[in-house]
Amino acid sequence: MTKSEKAAFVIKTLDEIYPTIPIPLDHKNPYTLLIAVLLSAQSTDVKVNQVTPLLFEKADNPFAMVKLSIEQIREIIKPVGLSPTKAKAIHRLSEILIEKYGGKVPEDIELLEELPGVGHKTASVVVSQAFGIPAFPVDTHIHRLMYRWGLSNGKNVVQTEKDAKRLFPKEKWNKLHLQIIWYGREYSPAQGWNLEKDIITKTIGRKSAINDYYKHKKNR
Repeated sequence: MTKSEKAAFVIKTLDEIYPTIPIPLDHKNPYTLLIAVLLSAQSTDVKVNQVTPLLFEKADNPFAMVKLSIEQIREIIKPVGLSPTKAKAIHRLSEILIEKYGGKVPEDIELLEELPGVGHKTASVVVSQAFGIPAFPVDTHIHRLMYRWGLSNGKNVVQTEKDAKRLFPKEKWNKLHLQIIWYGREYSPAQGWNLEKDIITKTIGRKSAINDYYKHKKNR
């Protein structure tokens, strides 16, 4: 199978499994999505979704957020980890949004990346999910699966993103990156992986990844 045939198989299979796809982080506007994605760094979506209702009840826009102290923000977001750094970033980026953009979240990846605590992945998630602009944010699931499927060499997330954008049609990016994340969680996790349930890897997977799977299984 060529890479483009594999890519077509991935799209077809994921559309069958996930015809509609929920966004994993609860939010109500671009600002709350930006904050939720920032909080999700080195944490889980489940944990973030437990914390954000408490935070957004107090502040669901930058004008309300800057009225809270960094300490107050930190206290609320403590369960997600890295709370001192994240609280500072949330407070400062809210100030910048007010100063520079009249309290609105910019729709441009590069402008978003200039905000404290916002990296390329966070900016990509926000433009794709809040504004519908094609982007392909690569998280650990996508990075792992692009390698398992033989669609990327797995060197780094920058390369994985380039490969994904090259292989998949632009109009599919926003839905596809979410579908791959859900698929990775449900069918092709890093731990407790069951290849029998993982129809995509079983069909198009990199031979070395499949061989490693059986080798580990045998040694268990």
